[in-house]
Amino acid sequence: MTFLQPLRRLSDIVNQAAILVCVACVLTMLGISFTAFVYKLATGNTLSWTYSLARLFLPWIGFLSMTISLRYGEHVAMTLLVRSLPRVLNVVAASLCMLVIGLFGGLLLWYGWGYFEGTRQVYMVSDQIQISGKFTAIVVPVSGAIILLHLVQGFDLLEHFIDDDTVIDELIETADVEKRP
Repeated sequence: MTFLQPLRRLSDIVNQAAILVCVACVLTMLGISFTAFVYKLATGNTLSWTYSLARLFLPWIGFLSMTISLRYGEHVAMTLLVRSLPRVLNVVAASLCMLVIGLFGGLLLWYGWGYFEGTRQVYMVSDQIQISGKFTAIVVPVSGAIILLHLVQGFDLLEHFIDDDTVIDELIETADVEKRP
């Protein structure tokens, strides 16, 4: 499995980049909204383009945060049910879950690319600001590709494969090592 190590590192790097892009999108939205707020306070008038421009970042935040939550195993899972299964059925359920995640990522990539290529609309943010619909459409296949890349992490993506006893032991060891004032 050593051939998966470079792909796992790439998955981690892409995940960090997705986190940075999400943070940048949130900060940009906040900056735009704050600009509108300050302008309204200063002049009493509103800027017509701020709301339209700010909402163009929502698909980026939504789709990329989906890939981030997948990477950290924070997605919806029926953990209690899966943990109550015998180990063999647990592996079967996890394998099916990984298959469905892969199918979803593949569909996002396949149909998302067609959606991106077919996008012809232009968002009229204002008379001077026009943004192509491709800006928001490209996030669909990109998130599908990231999901497929994260599959190299294997069962680590599924929270019901985390050994609770090991996690608790690690937390206890960390607490014992820390120095208290």
